[in-house]
Amino acid sequence: MSETFDVVVLGLGVMGASAVHQLAGRGVRVLGLDANQRGHVLGSSHGRSRIIREAYYEAVEYVPLVQRAFVQWRELEEETGLDLLLMTGCLNIGRPGTHVVDGVIASAKRHGLLSEVLPSDAMRSRFPAFALPESHVGVYQPTAGVLNADACVGALVDASVARGATIRHGEMVSSWEPDGDGVIVRTPSGTIRAQHLVVTAGPWSASVLADLGLPLQAVRQYVVHFEPQAPERFSPPGFPAFIWDVAEGEVYGIPYLPGSGFKVGGHDPGEPCTPDTARRTVTVEEIENVRSIFERCLPGCATTMSMAATCLYTVTPDRHFIIDRHPEHPQVSYAAGFSGHGFKFGPAIGEVLADLAIEGSSRHDIAFLGGARFATAS
Repeated sequence: MSETFDVVVLGLGVMGASAVHQLAGRGVRVLGLDANQRGHVLGSSHGRSRIIREAYYEAVEYVPLVQRAFVQWRELEEETGLDLLLMTGCLNIGRPGTHVVDGVIASAKRHGLLSEVLPSDAMRSRFPAFALPESHVGVYQPTAGVLNADACVGALVDASVARGATIRHGEMVSSWEPDGDGVIVRTPSGTIRAQHLVVTAGPWSASVLADLGLPLQAVRQYVVHFEPQAPERFSPPGFPAFIWDVAEGEVYGIPYLPGSGFKVGGHDPGEPCTPDTARRTVTVEEIENVRSIFERCLPGCATTMSMAATCLYTVTPDRHFIIDRHPEHPQVSYAAGFSGHGFKFGPAIGEVLADLAIEGSSRHDIAFLGGARFATAS
């Protein structure tokens, strides 16, 4: 079987689904392919929740992108009639001088964003669930919340189909190659010709884009959901999402939500793996390690474990995304290496990728995310 489309998008996690959604909205004949079935749990986009926050401590350059994403998530809610984003606020906690604290202050200052620095005594008064050491402060930003990750990806896929896109889960791309100014994509079902290929393959990106030699490493991470002793103590609106620099490293939590519980995890270096070799179960030792950290920081939060799950980050050496066009084949663009903090940006990244496919450049400033910064490493 031979088919022709304007654009083929390889990978239908949040980034690929967002790209398809944007392209279909512009009247482009777009095909979205994913080797796995819809709703699979093998990559990086599954799960019940993700934090979205405006004052971005990782780098101030991300703020315009996340501001755009906030608008687009609300637009997707209107388009689909679904509730996808719950505003909760977010606390960044740690010692003054740590990146988690100073980075969010710098981001808020650069972009004129609402934020409030709370010394330890003020923190304990306002958010009594936190057992805050005297040496720690909190930076509260109200423009933050929680996205329903599974619902978000599903909404993007369904809205894309409604806009005229073709979506195929369970169809693996066996190869792709340039074909003049276009591309040929091969699957077990046949050959597809397109003017442009967009690669959003998550932890499979290193193999799909092997010719670029990008420094992408998949790592295993895990999260645990607990049922607290007193759920209302850890529920919005009185309890926000948080990121905390503790002795063991950077940890985070999402407020208690019915059906999801109190979700916690960490941003440690992770266990290097591939999608095929990743350990997909969470051990009792790992659960108890998480429990001990969070019971120290938030007494009563981890009374009963309700579920635990793994996911994969695809990390870059500097923990920043890579979004670019192929240097030798400009009809191919890609987005990869989201390093555990990309989900919230999905619709904005989809807009960038649609720009690259149609116009060859984007209205958004993505210069700091270009692949050329790793040219010497590759």
